[in-house]
Amino acid sequence: MRERLAGEALTLRPNVVAAAIRAESGGVLGDTEVLNELRVMQTELTGAGILEPLLWADGTTDVLVTAPDGVWVDDGSGLRPSMIRFADEAAVRRLAQRLALAVGRRLDDAQPWVDGQLTGFGAFTVRLHAVLPPIAEAGTCLSLRVLRPASQDLAALVRSGAIAREAAGLLDEIIAARLAFLVAGGTGAGKTTLLSAALGAVAADERIVCVEDASELAPRHPHLVKLVARAANVEGIGEVTVRDLVRQALRMRPDRIVVGEVRGAEVVDLLAALNTGHDGGAGTVHANNPAEVPARLEALAAVGGLDRRALHSQLAAAVQVLLHVSRDAGGRRRLTEIAVLVRGSGGEVSTETAWHADGGAGAGMVRLRSMLAERGRR
Repeated sequence: MRERLAGEALTLRPNVVAAAIRAESGGVLGDTEVLNELRVMQTELTGAGILEPLLWADGTTDVLVTAPDGVWVDDGSGLRPSMIRFADEAAVRRLAQRLALAVGRRLDDAQPWVDGQLTGFGAFTVRLHAVLPPIAEAGTCLSLRVLRPASQDLAALVRSGAIAREAAGLLDEIIAARLAFLVAGGTGAGKTTLLSAALGAVAADERIVCVEDASELAPRHPHLVKLVARAANVEGIGEVTVRDLVRQALRMRPDRIVVGEVRGAEVVDLLAALNTGHDGGAGTVHANNPAEVPARLEALAAVGGLDRRALHSQLAAAVQVLLHVSRDAGGRRRLTEIAVLVRGSGGEVSTETAWHADGGAGAGMVRLRSMLAERGRR
């Protein structure tokens, strides 16, 4: 069936597939059998196959396949095994290779891994990662992350308990004062959700230019420009990096430059941009706790050719506030800390807690209030 449909190069509409089934069977199948085979072929040839229901389910953030009988799903409460099973290892491999083709990449023994963005899922996209054996020793490993547009505002996050009311007041002041900030946290902690909500609170007469690796930010703001990076095609050409787009953003008359996720050499260009008169910029970065953020940025800047001393000098001048989000044992995401960046006598930047969800105001609150007062805030 796959060979017939591929050879005819027809659109995989249900009537086309049904006609091909009848032709392949020599006309001996009844209507019931044709319908059953049609469902099987649609699973084999379109979308994410048998994983499709998991991806479309409300709240799904990740679908992971580690074996034909090892399909895991995270719907916001941590990973749990699902009831979905593949027929065999070959079925998992076929799905991974088909999804790789859908993003314009190859996946075979010569190129045993792939990373890309899947579209065709309505309002959201899916980040694809797959590894073939023998690199993945136990069999084809497939990882699908659901990237839903982060469109909640700060008020909604306060109502849900993700942001304490006293912290919400500080956030409003930080945004209005145009202090540059980074949102830090672990994977799936809610960094993008908080950043999008914060951008929605930016004054309507300010122009925001967002640069992302995958389109996730969807703030409710009237003057938003989004630039999305692009991977190289199967021939290895056509790549547009986040770093390329940060440079383009500088030429677009931005009031605020935002990088959805700082995870490479683009940190050099972002810090340079924030040091050239673009106040109020923002981004997200992976870190387990606020104190680790300077070291994390050091590692990223080294890739871009910025040494340790220069990184701390740029960081101290460019970013003032750090917002840390985390996920508790019950899966609840919340803003746990607001910290300020402080440059020591040796030139190194460290963090100082201004507010903590469990302890209230900290030593850094005096410094934060001082920065707000300098910019005309109470």
